[in-house]
Amino acid sequence: MSDTLTVGGSPFLRRLIRNISLPQRVLGFLLMLLLIYFVLMPAINLVYTSLTYSIADRRLPQVVDAGKEVVPGQFTLVHLQRVFASPLTEKMFLKPLRNTMIITLGLTTTALLIGCVLAWVMVRSNLPGKRTLASLAAIPYIIPSWPIALAWINIFKNSKIGGSIGWFEYLSGITPPDWLSYGAVPIIICLSLHYYAYAFIIVSGALASIDSRLEETGELLGASKLQVMRKITLPLVLPSILSAFILTFSKGIGTFGTPAFLGLPVRFFTLSTQLYSNVKNNLAGDAYVLAMVMIIISGLTIYMNVKVIGARKSFVTIAGKGFRAKPVDLGRWKYVILVIILIFFVLGIFAPLYVLTWQTFMEKDGDYSLSNFTLHYWIGKAGTLNEKGKVLAEGEAGILRNASIWRGAWNSIRLAVSVSILAAILGILLGYAIVRGKGTKLGAACDSLSFAPYIFPGVAFGAVYLSMFAKPIGPIPALYGTFTILVLVSLAKRLPFSSRTGTAAMMQVHQELEEAGSLMGAGFFKRFVKIIYPLTMSGFIAGIMLSFITTMRELSLIVLLVTPKTKVLTTMIYRYAEGGYHQFGDAITVMVVAISLTGTLLIKKFQKTGLGKGIGD
Repeated sequence: MSDTLTVGGSPFLRRLIRNISLPQRVLGFLLMLLLIYFVLMPAINLVYTSLTYSIADRRLPQVVDAGKEVVPGQFTLVHLQRVFASPLTEKMFLKPLRNTMIITLGLTTTALLIGCVLAWVMVRSNLPGKRTLASLAAIPYIIPSWPIALAWINIFKNSKIGGSIGWFEYLSGITPPDWLSYGAVPIIICLSLHYYAYAFIIVSGALASIDSRLEETGELLGASKLQVMRKITLPLVLPSILSAFILTFSKGIGTFGTPAFLGLPVRFFTLSTQLYSNVKNNLAGDAYVLAMVMIIISGLTIYMNVKVIGARKSFVTIAGKGFRAKPVDLGRWKYVILVIILIFFVLGIFAPLYVLTWQTFMEKDGDYSLSNFTLHYWIGKAGTLNEKGKVLAEGEAGILRNASIWRGAWNSIRLAVSVSILAAILGILLGYAIVRGKGTKLGAACDSLSFAPYIFPGVAFGAVYLSMFAKPIGPIPALYGTFTILVLVSLAKRLPFSSRTGTAAMMQVHQELEEAGSLMGAGFFKRFVKIIYPLTMSGFIAGIMLSFITTMRELSLIVLLVTPKTKVLTTMIYRYAEGGYHQFGDAITVMVVAISLTGTLLIKKFQKTGLGKGIGD
């Protein structure tokens, strides 16, 4: 053996070179470097910024009182002290933390309840029209959560806070209380109407795989339907419910748009809106401490989910003796339940879009009569006067004539298209490195790092990229204010989803097919193009659709990174709403929803199944 290692090292070196030069190893190594730079380095930069002075820290009272000379980059605990142990702690940290937990727990509980009930009714019962209803139930996943918040403002705002009355007061003459117009209650309701789709999609898949004979056996043994539900059905779908809980909870921790629209007017701060406020007030160090808190909460939630599910020994629902999914007969109640579900969809999905669309045709806020009807916010020219000789919309042109809004639309579309294609490609490459490198440390590291951005709340991840790319890093120039930084941060945030779709697609491709191509003399690139890519096309298209939807509706991730040159439709909506120009914001919201739905339908033409297929079977 010693001869083998010493004589030129030929057999050993040949095996070593052959192993190192395997496509999955080379690709895995290159992807690992990419992940380290765009995922791990931002996390390190977050901690570094939180524990060092910056030039802006010279104005902090703690620094001034101590008479210290601020040296940028010097170690300090001043940001930790300000957030956790100072007179500002209650306002900057404790109150936003309480508000965040109240909202997150409230929306998670409500969303799970709605999603699980809908999933059970549409999968386990004989409800009429289940396939169509299932497709409708998944629509909130496609559209953002904040259009519901904007519609809520239009309906329930009062003149005391909103500046003008909403639909409710206009029609009923009753002034809605402040707690119904803004604050925790409307935030929880609006977010629940969006996030229930996560629970519905996840739990539906689990319920569809349960053999109904398990439930029938329980009934034959004398158990009531409630006991069967509690003792048999619920334990079998518990992993899916826990997964839906983690997904919803972790999303709720970092959500920004809805808490900003419905919370900031009454100074109801959450961790995400407080972080945003700190960055805007040039308190980056304090903001990044809050970002770390949000990441820790999200990470602990995911860890607890893994421990809880890992403690369960088995969740087997399908065995080798055949399978049957017999629907539960709802009897005469099925039409009553159908009407209730239809009313829920009308109020939760279509009514907000109708309210937003109607608002875009109202010249003045608070007057919803036909006499107040105008097309100016869509097709009006700049400087148009109304019947009283007053300039409409402060002289700004309607969105279809507005060059600034068209630039924002172009930025949104090219951002969504660029990120979706790049994310899908990167997802397939990551899937290849992870699946072909299964059992190796390199494959496991790629898998773990590609999932890491999931625990970063959107606004926190955007803040990290703002800090990291605000100045040149070696040969890479400062990227703040460029379109490139929007692509990079959006691409990095999509990695957990694109890598999962890519991995799932690659697991369906047996290695023998690639080996056959190799024996025929095909190199890696040719094998990838001719064999792997065609066989993983479904995963590629799924990655494109998922990334397109989420990027098109993105607000919290990029709200800190856009500039007038790189603004997109979602950030324009926020700016208009912040300035009180609701008609413009609502019109752009309708445009975003229309683009998202159109893009989704176009992409789905390349898929074999729809959102609701399989749920109603």
